Amino acid sequence: MAKDVSLRAVGWARSLPMTSEVKGARDWTRAHLETLGWARTDPDLVDSVLLAVSELVTNAHVHARSAAQLILTWDERCLHVTVHDASPCLPEQRPPSKDALGGRGLFLVGALADAWEAYRCPRGKEVTACFQPPRGHGTRG
Repeated sequence: MAKDVSLRAVGWARSLPMTSEVKGARDWTRAHLETLGWARTDPDLVDSVLLAVSELVTNAHVHARSAAQLILTWDERCLHVTVHDASPCLPEQRPPSKDALGGRGLFLVGALADAWEAYRCPRGKEVTACFQPPRGHGTRG
């Protein structure tokens, strides 16, 4: 009997115009993480995902001066949090400065996520952060 090696994934997407508040992106994300059971099994991981969403959406609105598309994809191994914006300029991680009010967003995303990457696409760029639940945590997908 052949083993099923197909990849099972579920995803959600939401457009966030520049007039939208980042809180709306966090609330929307939290609701989808609840469907995966993460709010119950790993609230600290949920907090990390929500902080990364805040940073990535804020970067799209502030630095790219663009609407953002927030895409969540769960492939049973990793939650991919992707934010697309209209700017082709890749984000640059700046060294943190105690005098600067900002500039820590990508540093935080790098510290919270298991991995992250940014790449250009035909209509701007995408920044994706990957979050893996701890081993043994049952999740629904």
